[in-house]
Amino acid sequence: MPVTMTSTKANIDKKGLKKYHWVERFQGGWSIYKQNLLGRIGLVLLAIFALMAVSSFIPPLIDPMYHPMTGVDPDISRTVGPSMRHWLGTDFMGRDLFSQLLAGARVAFMVGVTAAFVSIFLGTAIGMIAGYMGKAVDTVLMRLADMIMVMPTLLVVLMLAALFGQLSIWTIVLIIALFRWPGVSRVIRAQTLSLKQRSFIEAAKVAGASHLRIVFRHIMPNVLPLAFLYMTFRVTSAIIIEAALAFLGFGDPGTVSWGMMLQWVWKTGHMFKALYWLLPPGICISLITLSFYMLGRAMDEVLDPRLRKEGETE
Repeated sequence: MPVTMTSTKANIDKKGLKKYHWVERFQGGWSIYKQNLLGRIGLVLLAIFALMAVSSFIPPLIDPMYHPMTGVDPDISRTVGPSMRHWLGTDFMGRDLFSQLLAGARVAFMVGVTAAFVSIFLGTAIGMIAGYMGKAVDTVLMRLADMIMVMPTLLVVLMLAALFGQLSIWTIVLIIALFRWPGVSRVIRAQTLSLKQRSFIEAAKVAGASHLRIVFRHIMPNVLPLAFLYMTFRVTSAIIIEAALAFLGFGDPGTVSWGMMLQWVWKTGHMFKALYWLLPPGICISLITLSFYMLGRAMDEVLDPRLRKEGETE
């Protein structure tokens, strides 16, 4: 009985130390991140867009007239400029542009984060498997990654849309994710190959740890920060690809996005006649991609001590 109690206490202490280690690591990374001006600006911009995405549910509840897709002002049936009733004006059907802008923020987050998460998940899993297993498995997976990497994502999606008609928003997200994982897998593979030679991996093998335990308990925690860094950059590319598809007329017709707003202003001939309609979605696309880029740059400095030393030297 005393032996069991001692063993249980040791396990509890080990879990507590591990939890403390992660908390301490997070606090250390956050203190470095706060000192980065780009990181702070990116975080503020991201918070603004997140607030816009959450607020997109409010206007339709206030009045069905403010629904971004189906709401139409009964007194207006054309494009008009900003007013107290419509802060950014209305489009060619009398729909509120501010409500559409808020809905576009929700779609941008949904597309960007979902596509980036799926691509990072696939890239991290394939990269770890290729790097750890090596030999034939590594060769097959990396040749597959090479073939997908050379395919232009936007062009492939345009071809699919031409073949099967306008794609739903979730189909676009899935296609973007399936074409964006190879770059991540190569980086994770290189990191896994480096980790595999470390002494703690050899010690785990000597102790009789299985391959799954080594991969999930020893390798994965060390590559996840790098995967998260690449996720910030994948979000920007996913948002831009979706906006480009929507602008070219291959987006989801049932979804209001910033790219769709730009398509409407272009197709109705208001491109240079209604700047209050043209500029807001374009500026939002630029700023949200910039915010994720700044977030990634700051995270890069947190994860790479050499960049911090260079900054201190300058």
